[in-house]
Amino acid sequence: MINHPAGPPARPRVDLDDGTPPRPGRTLTPLPTRRRSRLRSRPRLARLTVLLAAFVCAACGLVYELELVALGDYLLGDTVTQTSVVLSVMVFAMGLGSLLAKRLTRRPATAFALVECALALTGGLSVLALYSCWAWIGRYQAAMVGLTCLIGILIGAEIPLLMTLIQRIRREDAGRAAADLFAADYVGALIGGLAFPFLILPGLGPGDGALLTGAVNAVAGSAVVLWLFREEPAPRIRRLLWAGCTLVLALLAAAAVGSDAVESAARHALYGDQVRYATRSRYQEIVLTGPAEGPLRLYLDGRLAVCGPDEYRGSEALVHPAMAAGPDARVLLLGGGDGLALREVLRHRGVRTVRLVDADPALPRLARTDPGLAALDGHSLDDPRVRTTAADPMAWLRGAPDEQYDVVLADLPAPSDGGPVKFHSQEFYGLAARLLAPGGRIAVRAGGDSEDGGGSADGGDADGLWRIESGLRAAGLRTTPYAVEGGAATDCRPGPRDTAQDFLLAAATPPPLTLAPDAPPPRALTPDTLRDSTTRLTALRPPHPPAPLTLLGPR
Repeated sequence: MINHPAGPPARPRVDLDDGTPPRPGRTLTPLPTRRRSRLRSRPRLARLTVLLAAFVCAACGLVYELELVALGDYLLGDTVTQTSVVLSVMVFAMGLGSLLAKRLTRRPATAFALVECALALTGGLSVLALYSCWAWIGRYQAAMVGLTCLIGILIGAEIPLLMTLIQRIRREDAGRAAADLFAADYVGALIGGLAFPFLILPGLGPGDGALLTGAVNAVAGSAVVLWLFREEPAPRIRRLLWAGCTLVLALLAAAAVGSDAVESAARHALYGDQVRYATRSRYQEIVLTGPAEGPLRLYLDGRLAVCGPDEYRGSEALVHPAMAAGPDARVLLLGGGDGLALREVLRHRGVRTVRLVDADPALPRLARTDPGLAALDGHSLDDPRVRTTAADPMAWLRGAPDEQYDVVLADLPAPSDGGPVKFHSQEFYGLAARLLAPGGRIAVRAGGDSEDGGGSADGGDADGLWRIESGLRAAGLRTTPYAVEGGAATDCRPGPRDTAQDFLLAAATPPPLTLAPDAPPPRALTPDTLRDSTTRLTALRPPHPPAPLTLLGPR
């Protein structure tokens, strides 16, 4: 019996002649002349356009990454942790995005336009979204990881789609095409990485910088590809893609217009209704609250640094014991841009010159110009004996002029209070010790005043205190620990009031703890309380002190 087919023979499916090699068992059907002419009459120009889009998108992607790192450092501190979390999550998500992009390569232009619109919107709004989470919700870390993962997936999908688009313009060896594409990608990353710290951050800040980057990303990614490959999507889909790109730009523009209002509302939620000065310098966010007549509160990167009713405790404890232990004509103050420790230094009649070194010039400028803060610091920064230098304290110590100082005061927060480890490392103290005149002393903040009320005078932060002491001793100095009762912000925050701030006084020989007769008596210190705190802390000193903090050591 002869079996006849029930219908016409099946015809093999065909691929369009769009520059991609045919799949096995398939044939090529030529594209319309208009489309072929656009992509192949000037293939070099079309190819260059795609590489330019890859260049710009790579620059934008790296800016998003750096924005997240910078914002995490500003809001939470601990740069190493924030950088490690962002980079590791981002790289993992990029790999995941590359895998997911395999499903999108059949319509690469349409998929690329959608990816870039989503990336522009997500990356552009990332800083405002995370700042809002930090201010209102308090779940910053989880939000940062989720947003970083989403941005990384979208960035990771770019390269496979761009590779497909390049091959559609002109078939060529995959190795050569990949080399050109990755070269454009890496050069774009270089430009984005350099533009962020030198142009975007100082000129626009993290919020507006991210919004502008998102707008550039939308134009370079979506618009260029949709114009060059505009025959791939159906007319209705093409109109929707253009409308989506326009909507993204409109949303970013609206966010830029309203970003100041969002930031202001977030600050009021964090700091109350009496925010009278707020700025983000290149180094930190500075917020000053309270009425002009006081009490004042100064926040640095969200940390309460000055509480008007209590600020004198820490300033007096840092300055007066060091000034009383020997000559005090020449003083070096590292940090202390708010002028409060400087006020205590200038109360000693023997002082002839003071050099203040602070990385952020915005803080001394505020301390000079704000009536309330200037009154609180006694207009100390306007004293003719004071010379102010805007420089990182450690960098300045490395290249310090050939000068010697009787007293070096490190008015820098301890690591337990959110301060950088480098300012309490063995290397930092070694550089500072080189500037000491014969009989010179160094006084440093050693922590305490934790928000849960556990100062190290009662054993709450002992390890940090003794690690700082080990660093001073490794620099060849002898140390004396002491403390002042009461936190620097006790009256400005609820909670237990039995806090203490710890300090260390160091010199070539064991320095005595006393108070000088050439200055008004401190309000928070007496010779007896100093001796009592030293006795209490000395009894807590471990028999085997921990290793000092170093730039390359464990944290």
